[in-house]
Amino acid sequence: MKQENEDIARKMQYILNMRPVFNKEALFSDGTRYYRNPTEPKSGEKVMISFRTQKNNVDTVYLVSGDQKYKMKVYKTTKGFDYYGTKIVMPEEIFRYHFEIQYGWATCYYTEQGVCSELQEWAQFEIYPNYHTPDWAKGAVMYQIFVDRFRNGDPSNDVESDEYAYIGEHSEKVTDWSKTPAVMGVREFYGGDLQGIIDKLDYFEELGVEVLYLNPIFVSPSNHKYDCQDYDYVDPHYGKIVEDCDGLLAPGDRDNSHASKYIRRVTDKRNLEASNQLFAELVEELHKRGMKIILDGVFNHCGSFNKWMDRERIYEGQEGYAPGAYISADSPYRYFFDFHDQNRWPYNPTYDGWWTHDTLPKLNYEGSGELYDYVLKVAQKWVSAPYNVDGWRLDVAADLGHSNEFNHQFWKDFRKAVKEANPEALILAEHYGSPEGWLQGDEWDSVMNYDAFMEPVTWFLTGMEKHSDEYREDLYGNSDAFIGAMKTHMRSLHMSSLHTAMNELSNHDHSRFLTRTNHRVGRVSYAGAQAASENINTAIMREAIAIQMTWPGAPTLYYGDEAGVCGFTDPDNRRTYPWGHEDMELLNFYKVMIAVHKKYKMLRSGSLKFLWNDYQGLCYARFSHTEQMIIVLNNRDVGRDVMIEVWPAGISRLEETVFTRLVQSSQEGYTDHQKQILCQAGSLNLYLPPCSVTVLHHKDQM
Repeated sequence: MKQENEDIARKMQYILNMRPVFNKEALFSDGTRYYRNPTEPKSGEKVMISFRTQKNNVDTVYLVSGDQKYKMKVYKTTKGFDYYGTKIVMPEEIFRYHFEIQYGWATCYYTEQGVCSELQEWAQFEIYPNYHTPDWAKGAVMYQIFVDRFRNGDPSNDVESDEYAYIGEHSEKVTDWSKTPAVMGVREFYGGDLQGIIDKLDYFEELGVEVLYLNPIFVSPSNHKYDCQDYDYVDPHYGKIVEDCDGLLAPGDRDNSHASKYIRRVTDKRNLEASNQLFAELVEELHKRGMKIILDGVFNHCGSFNKWMDRERIYEGQEGYAPGAYISADSPYRYFFDFHDQNRWPYNPTYDGWWTHDTLPKLNYEGSGELYDYVLKVAQKWVSAPYNVDGWRLDVAADLGHSNEFNHQFWKDFRKAVKEANPEALILAEHYGSPEGWLQGDEWDSVMNYDAFMEPVTWFLTGMEKHSDEYREDLYGNSDAFIGAMKTHMRSLHMSSLHTAMNELSNHDHSRFLTRTNHRVGRVSYAGAQAASENINTAIMREAIAIQMTWPGAPTLYYGDEAGVCGFTDPDNRRTYPWGHEDMELLNFYKVMIAVHKKYKMLRSGSLKFLWNDYQGLCYARFSHTEQMIIVLNNRDVGRDVMIEVWPAGISRLEETVFTRLVQSSQEGYTDHQKQILCQAGSLNLYLPPCSVTVLHHKDQM
């Protein structure tokens, strides 16, 4: 018996020695259509879920959801990989799952965070039934415009100096387009307008833009227009002034008032209707060109100039306008705001302001069903004919009500209203922190992607905080921190939301990315505007652009980034587009990378996998079953040789594979001259120049 047991043991050891080593790097699955089909299932629909292993490398793979365990079967073997699959019927509720892999006596698990020896419930894959985001928005190239600073196409509608008073001082018309904004430049107007956008539609097409996102365009006395005065009309200073003040005061105007001309311009329905018509023409022309447009919806607060509040008495006595809530306790808008001292009319009643700003009265949805319904009608109006806008970007969306419970109900109703009017309209929110609770398929479609794009990219490539308020040496070049942040925050977006997330390097609230490359902590108020342009590094900017154009989501340019505009945070980030003075090398690089993004459809819907990283170095792949894009970054200021295993992106190790280098950028400039790169045994040997990014591509021959 002893001898028999020893013989069995020897045979078992021989069998184990013959088996290939367990290859955890080959294990892979995600929420793309290559591993989950369909990616946006309806409840009751069958879903094919797949998992990849090395060929003949594991004993069993299970799909596990709660108490249910499905044994998966190999349905395809190719390039040294086995693909396991099983079908489930999508339930009415969220379907959470992970994979259990058995190899001999060993068991491991696979979640959204990758391979683990102990299951982490929070990291499971999730499918939300009936969660659909517009296909046109998935991976779409977007372009954000701060309208006053883009282009002045119609000088006749310019805000004039001393046209009105705003927050204690008069408006100022800026006549030098290249002037940097003043520290308190909220009253400065450069004259950018809708006609300026219309004049540059050819430019957007040449650049490769697919969607325009406009900062607020509705009537407002500020240049940023986040203090809306009238949600029903485009500001005539952006649109058309067809009926101007002729020197005679209209009924209700105050004698010698600086605001008399302003009142006439923004309350005369002829100007308002003409401005709306011009906007409708802009949208129509965009749609003819196959482009889309989304508007900025500021529904958390309005402005003290708003016709509902009318603290500045703009609308008082004007034909067709009811008394504002600040003027009369009997105003129909009385409960649109939360007033604290009900007995003070008309003696300066106080009210809730957003962040305590009395120029930004907070809207009181809980106190007024009429306000609630009105804003839902506004949301529908602009996505319907004749305007036909393609979606909303929602300002400070999570701050809207007085409680989270109320906010969730409002956005559910908002979604129903918008999708009823335009089923393919995009609902995209500004949000800081985890958005997971709002992305259940019945509220927002997606978010401005700070946590899973702007911040990790900025910390890794520049070491800077996104306002240029802090520099952190521990995060500069820290690819482990970059990968950890991306894995954590991308998970909370889910797949449908991730592919429509707005991936920006800069925007109107943060410093310009090109400025962050100088590692200078500062704001224009004490550092000065010139400091924002000193010691910048466009090679690092090109690295960031390459990531932006190859990362899951909708790459979004902030106007002027492509031309080399610099600037600290607001208001310095709102400099004018430098027409005739663009950084042409940077502009052309943007065109090249946008063309790559648009040509290779796999960049809109393919899988993502990190392949290699070290200090200031990173390599990741975007891939399908038949196509791979390899992106390699060297953020050091010296060149180096590296060997990178790329086979986990689906490359065969048994035969040579030829990659095509599409683009390489470095400290010396960039080239899009294509070059063949040989991949042997699933590995690439590359020389990486200083501050470089290399983009490689391979597709199977059919």
